[in-house]
Amino acid sequence: MIVPIKQIIDKARKGKYAVGAFNTSNLEITLAIVRAAVAEKSPLIIQTSKSAIEYSNLPTIFNMISTVANTIGKSVPIAIHLDHGHDIALVKKCVDIGYNSVHMDASEKDFATNVRLSRQAAIYGHKKKVWVQAELGAILGKEGLIKLQTGKINMEELMTDPYQAKEFVEKTKVDTLAISVGTIHGSFKGVEKVDQERLKKIRSLVKIPLVLHGGSGLAPKVFKAAIKNGVSIINIDTNLRLAFKEALVASIGRKSDMIDPRQILQPSILAMQKEVAKTIRIFGSNNKA
Repeated sequence: MIVPIKQIIDKARKGKYAVGAFNTSNLEITLAIVRAAVAEKSPLIIQTSKSAIEYSNLPTIFNMISTVANTIGKSVPIAIHLDHGHDIALVKKCVDIGYNSVHMDASEKDFATNVRLSRQAAIYGHKKKVWVQAELGAILGKEGLIKLQTGKINMEELMTDPYQAKEFVEKTKVDTLAISVGTIHGSFKGVEKVDQERLKKIRSLVKIPLVLHGGSGLAPKVFKAAIKNGVSIINIDTNLRLAFKEALVASIGRKSDMIDPRQILQPSILAMQKEVAKTIRIFGSNNKA
């Protein structure tokens, strides 16, 4: 059931495990995520991006997630989070409709602007007891990876500076901080590396929960080390997309005359549920509900 995200993360920090924040954009993905959490008896964060909200609309996707969480997921604690809200207007709309947590992502702006927008979001969110996440440093996507591989950018320059992170948190009063320590949005096995020493230094200076974005594709041992070194929330999206697509292609290929959407999509739901359950066990949040 839906609970304050503070309740979920405070317990995770005490128990030294991480909680998965899984992206959804439709009913099938949401069912897979929640069913896996129930089966594994795990706390859960379900998150939507701007594009996911635009795919349906804000009231539709919020009410859909809330309904599934409070019925099928009633036995486990669940929070709803806005992922990468680049627009303060969208952040405010998500706060107003009932999200537990919102991400004000101004990481592409200069430091002063990032501080100003993040502080503005924190003030607005805290009025309604909503947690606010901010981001410091750059977490590359596909285009950034290409530039990295061609030498046009230096990954070291994009990572979160520990001392700047301390200053940022003190000025913004945000509740969680997304950091850049080497991960990349999307799944790029063999490319991503987590700078564990940098992570430990950030943890020593920043006392609020740390969030690792771009988690898809990392090896279990890397996740476990990151959790040990201070990460409390890990975002997962691409792994679910891959599971969905692979199962869907196989499903249609087996029976090309199949026309019932439920039969077509059921294997994809099961594949994503299996992926979420595996991830939950890696993060150590199973049996922690």
